[in-house]
Amino acid sequence: MLETVGQSKRVTTYPNDDSATVAGNFLLSCLILIFFCCIGVNQTALAAGITVKSVRIGLTPDFTRITLESNQPLEYELSMLENPHRVVVDLNNTQISQALATLPQKVDAIDPFVQKIRVGQYKPHVIRLVFDLKANVVPRTSVIEPKENFAHRLILDIYHPNKAGKVESSARAGAAVNTDFEADVLDELVATLVQGGAKQKTEPAKLIWPHAPKPQLNSASQAKQINNTSVSSAAPSRKPGKAPQKSLAPRILVIAIDPGHGGKDPGAVGNQGTHEKDVTLAIAKKLKERIDKEPNMRAVLTRDGDYYISLPQRRINARRANADLFVSIHADANPRAHAHGSSVFTLSEHGATSTTASWLANKENSVDNDLMGGIDITSKSKDIKELLLDLSLNATINDSVKLAEYVLKQLGGINHLHKRNVEQAGFAVLKSPDIPSILVETAFLSNPREEEKLRSKGYQDKMADAMYLGIKKYFADNPALARSAVAQAE
Repeated sequence: MLETVGQSKRVTTYPNDDSATVAGNFLLSCLILIFFCCIGVNQTALAAGITVKSVRIGLTPDFTRITLESNQPLEYELSMLENPHRVVVDLNNTQISQALATLPQKVDAIDPFVQKIRVGQYKPHVIRLVFDLKANVVPRTSVIEPKENFAHRLILDIYHPNKAGKVESSARAGAAVNTDFEADVLDELVATLVQGGAKQKTEPAKLIWPHAPKPQLNSASQAKQINNTSVSSAAPSRKPGKAPQKSLAPRILVIAIDPGHGGKDPGAVGNQGTHEKDVTLAIAKKLKERIDKEPNMRAVLTRDGDYYISLPQRRINARRANADLFVSIHADANPRAHAHGSSVFTLSEHGATSTTASWLANKENSVDNDLMGGIDITSKSKDIKELLLDLSLNATINDSVKLAEYVLKQLGGINHLHKRNVEQAGFAVLKSPDIPSILVETAFLSNPREEEKLRSKGYQDKMADAMYLGIKKYFADNPALARSAVAQAE
């Protein structure tokens, strides 16, 4: 309403209905336009905000695990395609990051399920991951909220169909599915020991291993004997006049390389701010490159980025990769700044061979509880403890010492040796009862000169070369590893 005042009388006028309608429509149009603009801005911001920060692939005998870590929860769609078999994952409101682009490079030739991975921009703000498979599989996904040093995680497990059924039945029964691999495969070993231990106390325990049968060895000489007898005894007898069976192709030897520390655990820190976790990862990657060039060898890393893995988990990863050797790489510190040189350690259950060995073992083990192969032996019966300890102290430790001697000799050619003999201590990370395991102290970050060396790519190359040559020499002189001999006989 508009009022005007003229001389002595007031005149009131009203706008017609058409004018009011036009004004209302104009205002509504403006509000709608603003609304859709806000939606567009929000979608753009969302697309720009979701970033895949890291990717990992873990191998187990039963399934392959692909982990995508992101700064926000990933929106995804999962589908299966046939002829050929493929798993397809579409990531919505996401763009290709540097970490995501490296995913295809992480596929290992020994992966039992995944042939290769392709990453591409399927639609605007939609990334498509295509997993080309070696056989039909059953995929399972899970989403994990941020925890400790981990961001948001989308986990894709690719199972063999026979194994996936067991997972579903466990879930229906209310069993907790541990998405962080905390359950130890040694539980299978313990179950076997419990079932068979009460039958015949007078005979040595016959251990049934999850992935391949393995006899209990009492000496390194018995391990050599297996090389001469296992293959022939395992094969069925041949009747006279029949052609001999075709010989089996050599099995690929798997070396698990463990870069010490990572993520929230930086390890030792030098005066120049050098983190042990960075040095060990750099050397581990160089060692892997050298091993992977060998036609009959393959290396797997317990971690391939800057993230935290518990000590038991490192052993579990090695076992699930069916590793023949386990090499843990470190660059530790010492309370005495003048301490210098390289060392190689193996497991000992009977006390450390020196004060330094004891101190280092206590320091490394302080990150996690001291477990035997991933299980707390203090919670097991006396018989189980004795069996596990006997197992770890027999052929495996003998092979570990042999490997350590070869590597130590090579290290002596490029650096001063802190101790000229292989040392032994109760390092928790070495407690895999069936895998020869060593821990290499490349040098001391607490020593200024050695810190400078460890920062050098040239010196890191020399360290990787020394360990690589030691491993090759060990296999050349000891082709009859208990694990590989039995595996070939199988």
